[in-house]
Amino acid sequence: MEIIQQTPHVREDKTLLVLTHLSQLLHYVVGFGGLIVPLIIWAANKERVQELDENGKAILNFQISLIVYALLSIPAILLLGLGLIALLGIVVVGFVLPIVNAVRVNRGEKPNYYISIKFLS
Repeated sequence: MEIIQQTPHVREDKTLLVLTHLSQLLHYVVGFGGLIVPLIIWAANKERVQELDENGKAILNFQISLIVYALLSIPAILLLGLGLIALLGIVVVGFVLPIVNAVRVNRGEKPNYYISIKFLS
């Protein structure tokens, strides 16, 4: 008996890649979902859409890094309010970088979340 392995059809879908990056902005619109929605999109389509695995890992690393930075800046609030400046920076970077990387992915470039800690590789 011969076993035939079928490989899933991998397609290129820049629209889904852009929407995955922009779905991080749900934190600012709804108040939650900026980590959950990209995680669901990545888990459901990482083997079917070209480059989604790489982009999804970059997004999840970025979102987890923002959470870690926010948790670290909370005790820093007691140190002359430096934590408030850090939280403001996290909010600005968390809003700007998904938009910048959505544009980069639409142009065919790789995403660059430069402040990310590599949790997933």
